[in-house]
Amino acid sequence: MRSTERSAFGTGVVDVLPFIVMVVPFATLFGVVAIEAGLSLAQTLSFSILVIAGASQFAALQLMLDNAAIGFILAAALAVNLRMAMYSAALAPHLGAAPLLQRAFIGYLNFDHSYVLAVAKYEDQPDMPLPSRVAYFLGVSLTIAPLWCLFTYIGAEIGVWIPANWEVSFVLPLAFLSTVAPMLKSPAHIAAAVVSILLALALAGLPSGSGLLIAALCAMITGVLVETLLERKA
Repeated sequence: MRSTERSAFGTGVVDVLPFIVMVVPFATLFGVVAIEAGLSLAQTLSFSILVIAGASQFAALQLMLDNAAIGFILAAALAVNLRMAMYSAALAPHLGAAPLLQRAFIGYLNFDHSYVLAVAKYEDQPDMPLPSRVAYFLGVSLTIAPLWCLFTYIGAEIGVWIPANWEVSFVLPLAFLSTVAPMLKSPAHIAAAVVSILLALALAGLPSGSGLLIAALCAMITGVLVETLLERKA
């Protein structure tokens, strides 16, 4: 790695440090609640290692607690993670020329923190060479991802020692809401959230968590429609 790439990597590490304050408690909480939900230590760790997406992990875990069908769990997690496709599309102009293996690794490590910081850096420094762009992205993501997995493990170990009569699953929807709430930054986001809440409550009696899936699909459609209408008016 050249000195410019090492510098970009180090800058990424420094820039992401403030986010650790948010990542550590949520990863720990996920580990605790996953064990309480009946997952083994290996399953809990595999969940965090393979997914690395707090919102979808919490959403899937909530559906597991509700005994939803596996198809609904996967569909809900996919719906929550659809924003990653938009992240990838936004990163393509900046990182699309990287080698295939690097792009695949970037795709695996593409989450909220890495996307937000990387796009801001690339727009602020449009002349940054491609190797430095890749190095910056990896500096951000390779700082957060191991911490997410490490504190998931710590939370899981804590969860093993929590007495069975201690009810901690109530924090799961609260944790999920706290990860989603900061994303409500536009009228389209707010409209989608309102529709999802109302429909989820109205369809709560449907079996296997299907009400949540229907609510999520309707919310996504609402968000797209509102965004389209606002763009036309502009």
